[in-house]
Amino acid sequence: MAVRYYTEESDYRLPEKMRTARWLKAVAESEGFRLGAMNYIFCGSERHRAMNVQYVGHDYFTDIITFDYTDYERRVASGDVFIDPETVEDNAHKLGTDPREEIYRVVVHGLLHLCGYKDKSPEEERVMHATEDKYLALRQTIE
Repeated sequence: MAVRYYTEESDYRLPEKMRTARWLKAVAESEGFRLGAMNYIFCGSERHRAMNVQYVGHDYFTDIITFDYTDYERRVASGDVFIDPETVEDNAHKLGTDPREEIYRVVVHGLLHLCGYKDKSPEEERVMHATEDKYLALRQTIE
């Protein structure tokens, strides 16, 4: 297991990195996966938007872009997860949630995609959100 954290064109630093890595390992294991190489890259809004245009074909700001390298046969979750902390904070204010809680929701959201969860349909979104809630509660038990 290797969870690494990087920044690109952003000053954001995720708090409690080691605890977060332990939490992500527990989430992956709960989903029947081992945690492989995970890279979380926190980047500025303009860089993130440019990536959204280039790789996803969407010309708007988004909070997360996940590149999936998971080995589904061996059940090893791996990927590059790009997060825009500014958009996460904006979303938190719009939703009336704590920005720190929202960043962890987005962090686990990326891993859940790597474990096979989708969020394109309303039903998939409902399942994804409920699963995020479950694992955000689990995070509180991780030391």
